[in-house]
Amino acid sequence: MPNRGLDMLRTQPPGGAPRRYSYYPGCAIKGTGIAYEESLLEVFRLLDVGWQELTDWSCCGAQAYMSVDARQSCMLSARNLRLAYQSGSHDIVAPCSACYLALRKCIDYVERYPQMREAVGGFMPASDLQAITHVRVRHALDMLYTDIGPDRFRAKTVRPWPGGKVVCYYGCQAVRPYGEADRDGNPTRMDELLDAVGVPVEPFPLKTKCCGSSHTGTLHEVGVRMGYLLLKEAVRRGAEAVITICPLCQFNLDVYQRDMNRTTGERFDIPVMFLPQALGWALGANFRALGLHRGLSGAETIRRWFSDERQEAIGKGREARGERREARGERREASGKGR
Repeated sequence: MPNRGLDMLRTQPPGGAPRRYSYYPGCAIKGTGIAYEESLLEVFRLLDVGWQELTDWSCCGAQAYMSVDARQSCMLSARNLRLAYQSGSHDIVAPCSACYLALRKCIDYVERYPQMREAVGGFMPASDLQAITHVRVRHALDMLYTDIGPDRFRAKTVRPWPGGKVVCYYGCQAVRPYGEADRDGNPTRMDELLDAVGVPVEPFPLKTKCCGSSHTGTLHEVGVRMGYLLLKEAVRRGAEAVITICPLCQFNLDVYQRDMNRTTGERFDIPVMFLPQALGWALGANFRALGLHRGLSGAETIRRWFSDERQEAIGKGREARGERREARGERREASGKGR
C-alpha cells in the first residue's frame, strides 16, 4: 500500500508547519477523554500553536459503525473532511486514534475503490469529493513530533518530571495500517518526546497490542483480560504509570483496574495518562489545566507526584540549594581576600 501521508510529509518544506490547524476532537474526547483535550490544547497554548475547532463537526463513523456499514461510516468522515477543506486549513488534527483512522480510511477508500467513491459522491459535488482527498489527516502524535519536535520541547521545558518510570502505550489504531503517525512495528515517537522533557521511559514490547477496545462493553471478560495483560507487563518492567495517545485505550486501562484486581487477585492502582499531560507539565502547565485530577486509578500517585505541596517543596529545596551555593561562593571569596 502506498504511504500517501509520509509522501506528503516529505514534500513539506523544512520547518514548514502550518500556521493554523483544523482541530477535530471527536466524540470521546468531549466525554470520557476530556483530559486529553484539556492537556493537548494547553500544550498548544504554551507553544503558540494556531488551531480552530472544526465548525459543526459530527461523529466520524469510527469503531462499530465501520464494521456494520462501511459506506455510511465513510460518508460521516467525508462530511468532516469537507468541512476541514472549506475552512481553508488542509491539515486536520485528530487526537483520537479511532477518529484519525476513520478519517484516514475515508480518503484511502475514496481514492482506491470506485464503489466507495460513488457512494460518498452521491451526497456532495464532484469538486468537493476531489477536494477531500487533498486534506491531510494528522494524528496528534504526528503533529507534535513532526511539526514541533523533541528539540523544541526540550528547549521549552521549565520543570523536571516529578514521578517515576513510565511505559508508552501506542495502541492499535494510531500506527496501523498506515504507519504515518509512527512506525507500525516499533513506534518510538512518544518515547522520544517524553525523553526530551526528562520523563524516564521503560521499553515496552506490548506497546501496540490491543487494549480490549470495545470488547469491554460487549465481551467484558475478554476486554478486561486484554487490558490486564498490558498492565501486568508494565508493572513487571517497573513502570509506575502508563502514557497513551488514545481515549479508548486510556479509558479501558484506567476504569477497569478494579475488575482486573477482582478477577486476578492483582492490586493494580496505576495512573494511565495522556501524552500531552506529561508534556504540558514539563512546559509549566498547572494540575487542573492538564486534567490531571480526572483519572480514576492511581489518583493518590498523581496527587503525590503533581500536587502543589510537592512542587512547593521542590521549589523550596532548589532555593535552599541555591542559597547554600551562594553562601559557599561568598565564603570562598572572603577567604581569598583574607589571603
